Amino acid sequence: MTESQPAAIVFDKVSKSFGSKQVLQEVSFSVRQGETVCLLGRSGTGKSVTLKLLIGLLRADIGKVLIGQDNISSLEGDDLSQLRRKMGFLFQSAALFDSATLEENLALPLRRLTDKSKLEIEYAVHRALAEVGLAGDKYKMPGELSGGMKKRAGLARALVLEPEILLVDEPSSGLDRITASEIDDLLLEQKTKRRTTIVIVTHDVHGARRVGDRFAVLDKARLVAFDTLQCLENHESKTVRTLVGGQ
Repeated sequence: MTESQPAAIVFDKVSKSFGSKQVLQEVSFSVRQGETVCLLGRSGTGKSVTLKLLIGLLRADIGKVLIGQDNISSLEGDDLSQLRRKMGFLFQSAALFDSATLEENLALPLRRLTDKSKLEIEYAVHRALAEVGLAGDKYKMPGELSGGMKKRAGLARALVLEPEILLVDEPSSGLDRITASEIDDLLLEQKTKRRTTIVIVTHDVHGARRVGDRFAVLDKARLVAFDTLQCLENHESKTVRTLVGGQ
């Protein structure tokens, strides 16, 4: 990853409040194309809000959230839908439809958002499930899956549209260390083979250190550090050093 890479994401002096509670205050950072950035911080520091701002589920009170050249905070309707097609979102809970098979869960966005034929959809679903090791489970219902399988299925659905940007919320939540490492491996594969731009919210420092190129540390609504692991391990802030595992 080089500094000459163009920015896929830019947060430009973004602030967000809910009533009297300031969640983000003048947060600025950029994510280069093909880069993986991990968002770290204690609970309630605005990490998940940052992801929701990136995909347009929330809008900034002040500042700009740029996806490429587009300010997602100002888009609506078809323009917003078109931009979202560039992004995949892996929810903490996997967010699968319980009444649909894995195949149906993955086919749904392809049917709604593309003009692919039935055969093209079947191929895309098989490819995405195969990437996460679930090709033989496409007829299973979400209730038949373990926690790790659900997470992998959620990742497959996030990837089925072949997004340029992947947003990931707590990929290791509720998983044992071995299963969490398997999810990390899948994210690393997206990073190395497909050059996908990835933003990950996580409390799992072990996984973050494996996958991340740079790390953003949020504390008390502000971005207090944004750099490589090596730099942050020697940061002047004890909070930063602790969060990246340098202390």
